[in-house]
Amino acid sequence: AGMGIPKRRNCASFRKDRTMSKGATYESQILKLLLNAVDISGVCASTGLASLAVALHTADPAGGTMATNELAYAAYTRVLTSRTTSTLGWTVSGSSPATASPLSAITFPQQTTAGAQTVTHMSIGASSSGAAQIFYSGTVTPNITMGANVTPQITTGSSCTET
Repeated sequence: AGMGIPKRRNCASFRKDRTMSKGATYESQILKLLLNAVDISGVCASTGLASLAVALHTADPAGGTMATNELAYAAYTRVLTSRTTSTLGWTVSGSSPATASPLSAITFPQQTTAGAQTVTHMSIGASSSGAAQIFYSGTVTPNITMGANVTPQITTGSSCTET
């Protein structure tokens, strides 16, 4: 009988098409790291950006940048929020899932001219202008129908979820 090489058995394997979940505490820590600049002890420190930009979109920007499908009118600009738990910052709560909501309404400049656009999505990202990286994006419900004298706003009842 021949001496064969024993087959290697995998104790664990990960397939590309499977999603791994985060631990309940880590979900909250990730949101607090990004939105509140709170360190994850022993893992990473939150240096870098002092603020985050919030943008509005007329379609899903997924896979793109903050400029993808971004709302456009003369006075429109992204709104900066603080990476803190102060007035212009974010509150993070819960676990499995952890959620984050703005501490105060995020109010965009008023559209003063006629124009029919519909805000369907928002994003949180790295820069107040240009093709910046998106950290989170999601739907705006109900959608905001733009037109003359409309001031779009993301309320404190809005949230993003880390899952």
